[in-house]
Amino acid sequence: MSTGSGGGSGEGPDDGANPFKGTPFEQFFSGAGGFGGVGGLGGPGGAGMPDLSQILGQIQAMMQPYDGALNWDVAQDVARKTVAQTPDPSPTQRQQDAVADAVRLADHWLDAVTEIPSAVTSTAAWSRAEWIVSTLDAWKVLVDPVAEQSVTGLAKALPPEAQAAAGPIVGILGKAIGAMLANQVGSGLGSLAGEVLTASDIGLPLSAPGRAALVPANVTAFAEGLDVTEDDVLLFLALREAAHQRLFAHAPWLREHLVGAVTDVASGVEINVEGLQERIQEQMSGVDPQNPESMQQLLEGGLFDMPPSPAQRAALERLEIALALVEGWVDEVVNQATAERMPAAQRLQEAVRRRRAAGGPAEETFAALVGLELRPRRLRDASTLWGSLRQRQGVEARDGVWLHPDLLPTSADLDDPLGFREDAGAPESLTEDDFDAELRKLLDGE
Repeated sequence: MSTGSGGGSGEGPDDGANPFKGTPFEQFFSGAGGFGGVGGLGGPGGAGMPDLSQILGQIQAMMQPYDGALNWDVAQDVARKTVAQTPDPSPTQRQQDAVADAVRLADHWLDAVTEIPSAVTSTAAWSRAEWIVSTLDAWKVLVDPVAEQSVTGLAKALPPEAQAAAGPIVGILGKAIGAMLANQVGSGLGSLAGEVLTASDIGLPLSAPGRAALVPANVTAFAEGLDVTEDDVLLFLALREAAHQRLFAHAPWLREHLVGAVTDVASGVEINVEGLQERIQEQMSGVDPQNPESMQQLLEGGLFDMPPSPAQRAALERLEIALALVEGWVDEVVNQATAERMPAAQRLQEAVRRRRAAGGPAEETFAALVGLELRPRRLRDASTLWGSLRQRQGVEARDGVWLHPDLLPTSADLDDPLGFREDAGAPESLTEDDFDAELRKLLDGE
């Protein structure tokens, strides 16, 4: 790319002085004008071209120092400002008491349909802003690994010689990308805060263990138009929240299983350098390095939105199946708990399913940014599987599957939910003598 004579040594930008030459970032940095001559990293560019030091100064000015791949102070600030765009009153004492009473009654109903004991140690009625603050630590665990891969992907796309020459530049741009990601994450969290109904609404454990929490303002909005009393809506959602709390306490490995799947999505990221170069050349033509907003548009345009690697696809499938199994089990036990007590339960269950299937802007944000689908696609199959297992082998068999991750149904099991563990209930065919013989083998170490 010829842009006129360079400064300093008199050499043009095509003579190799640019350490990014031949890399995906050649067009950007040759356009920035900082590599046109000797000592170009700090000096002015060629004729009619901006000073790279000025550009970097502007990039630095748009962010404050922070640790990690993503500026969480910015993310939280953006999230709270997003929520503040609409009224967000703190829950009243009456609402706090109503949530506590609903959760207490929900636990009583659940005792009759599952042997997994209550795990609720405290209750809370959160404003939307309180939901953000109270779940932020969980989001850090979920988002940081993916943000780290996005930021380090900038350097990984360069050959070693370019990385050595442009280390400071890549580091500064990495921080800029981390600040941009923080804005996207904050916006997504703010949008989610306006939609979530409970602490476990998306199927992931976001609250502290044992803390059952609901968002009354969102519950009221959800109840509108359902032709169901708000008390029934509150109790139904309290049942779902209390069921989530029981399951995550009963299966302590489950929290790490879900978080690990998200982390594996990040670690499975593979940077396609050739494909990235083509995309950058296409998108950088509209980027003004002096304009942070144009750099934000570049990021939002999918600069790092590469096709998923095989490792990512496997992790995403594991996450999808696990979320479906969690939500399917919750649907199953809540359906059993309300069958004889709440005539409106079926209507509420369908409303929850429709809401989950439809998704929204916040879920689309996280799907694009984190690769995280917040809605399980195979929920109905999972619910059918748990109900079938209970009918054939009882509540103990259904809930016993959660004792270890190796016992969980697979994708193939969800393809045939009525056949899961169909032959597991055949111990009656084992005679007493056969049992004694197998026990002796076990004790003898055979």
